[in-house]
Amino acid sequence: MAHEIRAIERGVASLPAPPALMEQAGLAAAELARELLRDQSSVLILAGPGNNGGDALVAARHLKSWWFKVDVVFTGSPDNMPPDAARALQAWLDAGGTLLDDIPQRGRWGLAIDGLFGIGLTRELDERHLRLVQQLNRMELPVLALDIPSGLDSDTGQRLGAAVRATHTLTFIALKPGLFTAYGPDHCGEVRLDTLDIDPALFTTPKGSLLQRRQVAGALKPRPRNSHKGMLGSVGILGGAGSMCGAALLAGRAALKLGSGRVYVGLLAPDAPGVDVLQPELMLRTPEQLFEADGLSCLVVGPGLGQSPQALQLLTRALETELPLVLDADALNLVAAHPDLTPLLHERKTAAILTPHPAEAARLLGCTTHDVQQDRIGSALVLAHRFNSHLVLKGAGSICAAPDETWHVNPTGNPGLSSAGMGDVLSGMLGALLAQRLSPKEATLLAVYLHGAAADELVAQGIGPIGITATEIVDASRALLNAWVYRKGML
Repeated sequence: MAHEIRAIERGVASLPAPPALMEQAGLAAAELARELLRDQSSVLILAGPGNNGGDALVAARHLKSWWFKVDVVFTGSPDNMPPDAARALQAWLDAGGTLLDDIPQRGRWGLAIDGLFGIGLTRELDERHLRLVQQLNRMELPVLALDIPSGLDSDTGQRLGAAVRATHTLTFIALKPGLFTAYGPDHCGEVRLDTLDIDPALFTTPKGSLLQRRQVAGALKPRPRNSHKGMLGSVGILGGAGSMCGAALLAGRAALKLGSGRVYVGLLAPDAPGVDVLQPELMLRTPEQLFEADGLSCLVVGPGLGQSPQALQLLTRALETELPLVLDADALNLVAAHPDLTPLLHERKTAAILTPHPAEAARLLGCTTHDVQQDRIGSALVLAHRFNSHLVLKGAGSICAAPDETWHVNPTGNPGLSSAGMGDVLSGMLGALLAQRLSPKEATLLAVYLHGAAADELVAQGIGPIGITATEIVDASRALLNAWVYRKGML
């Protein structure tokens, strides 16, 4: 988060011989720009009024010394710049550099460097900077953003009026959550991190981090040869009211193919099928029969559940069990509509995992979807605390939050996940991992990362992102999980 980065910078500044971070950042930017320019010789640099602009001016000085043609548009005032940035400006002028007030109309460049604003921007862009950002975006140049694309909130990933669309972002000291959630992935392009060689002792232990495959893939271990279905857990799926049986069946198929030994699907619809002809291994039951099933390891409640009095009664009964729970879709809407369920959820001794999309999260919080999206991490943390549960706030850069106030941003996934049934599949995956005795945190992080990685793998194979189906995600997830567990060389 921005305040943590500022704390590190203050720690560096307090050292007896503090390193020149701006010089290091500017040099790193110039080296990456040289790599990106390849055989191009001209670069356009937008330098703003603060330290981000100072980084850009240092980069400009180095590129000029390497015989690149450098045009610098400067939007600050020499008298009002921070000390390091003012020194960078003077060094640029001393090196023979010049300053422009605006982007030349007929210029030709191989790359633009965005150094207008960094993590300090918390207000909407003013008219001048808004115009520059919009003009840069229209130019369709490769753009290298320094630290974070100008106009993007580094904590939330929200656009402050508008934001630069970069092809590459070189971020400094540590990763920022806004690079990976909400609008961040659409604006940052390829993200690289340069820690500027800061002593790790100056870093505090962060509450949040970016999920990585090595972090999650080790949660599920290879099975012993002498294994049987009873060792692999039994998942109960509760949902499928009216015409929504497909949602519960999708969750059941995901639970089965992600490794649960047995999967029971309790369907509310009075005319529910007695067998899933596409997946006959699923054991279809009435809700009453589901609760009477022997040896359930966990319950997934919500896919196609509806919000009828029967659905409310069944959800209440599930909350009163000691089984681990996954709550999705209408289970969450029922919790939001019936505040008396909150104590049942909060006071459970066994873990629950909640998987709201932004609109469902807004209902749980009693606010608007816009409010949730303006602070996705904060919203997820509030919900995790309120319900004493692990929580997945779905969307671009899904947020996984825990009751202990730790959180993770998931970097996997693509627009192919924006279709019906994807949430049902995720809930079934979570149930399968819980049944195989992963902790709620392990199950949450692995399922969310794997769900997105499966979509990425399909795109890499030329399938999608347009038209990817939830069924395809199930099969791709199974293939990836087996690769991660049994073929470690693929990590």
